[in-house]
Amino acid sequence: MNLKQIEYFIALAEELHFGRAAERLGMAQPPLSRQIQQIEADLGAQLINRGRNAISLTQAGERFYERGSALLAELGDIRLEIRRIGQGAEGRLRIGFVGSATYGMLPTILKSFRASWPEVNLSLAPMNNAQLQRSLIRRDIDIAIARPALNDSEIVTRKLIDEPLVLAAPDALITTPGPVSLPELGGVSYILYPEYPRPSFADVVIEACESVGADISRRVFTMDFQTAIALVSVGEGVALVPASVGTAQRHGVRYHEIAGLKVRTGISVNHRIDEQGIHVHNFVTLAQKVARKLV
Repeated sequence: MNLKQIEYFIALAEELHFGRAAERLGMAQPPLSRQIQQIEADLGAQLINRGRNAISLTQAGERFYERGSALLAELGDIRLEIRRIGQGAEGRLRIGFVGSATYGMLPTILKSFRASWPEVNLSLAPMNNAQLQRSLIRRDIDIAIARPALNDSEIVTRKLIDEPLVLAAPDALITTPGPVSLPELGGVSYILYPEYPRPSFADVVIEACESVGADISRRVFTMDFQTAIALVSVGEGVALVPASVGTAQRHGVRYHEIAGLKVRTGISVNHRIDEQGIHVHNFVTLAQKVARKLV
């Protein structure tokens, strides 16, 4: 017995007339009659009471009609659900992101994605670049928002934005207006993150400091930029952070432009090179669109 035969029986059960059921199904009456007989033989039960002028359902036929109708309805729901997932209208998308991205365009991207595809469930997880790369390769996440990028032959990287670095300093350390010269800060402690694995954003900061001749012999390592800013706020040192982070004020911290600094940092969207999922491609396209508007 197959699904087509169930459809035949349901049509007959609803019409209670072989001629009308056959017309509804677009087939001749004799083949329909043979199909019903085949179903009864397969099930080992009589489904139809056949009278001279009318037919009716047996008790087995009534139960088969109930269960068969429910089965076809469920199949219809399955078809619709799978079609919507295939079209990107439903399903899930697992996104890993560096913490500093939450101060830039990531919230706008997420808000736009939810507005366009409200039935797609978003799973969000903060990670450093090493975790993002590992999770993407292992297929634990579908999208990685990295700073600046993930360098791997199995990963496609698309840059979204470049931004300058600014200096986060204790609010009492620098009182003069205008860009800050890092070499003039002398032997202040530089708070770098993450501590491991390397290379990481910490190396971007070291390169930036060296490019302007700053003394970075005193280094304090921490795991993430939130902790780095917290340490700045209590006077443990200074930190170079993306300019977007400077838009969120923190008690005890002031953000300053850095004189002569050419090194910049970026945000990228990354996915596996063999990715086929419509949700991923929808997200990447939308992220690039949002980035173009914000630049």
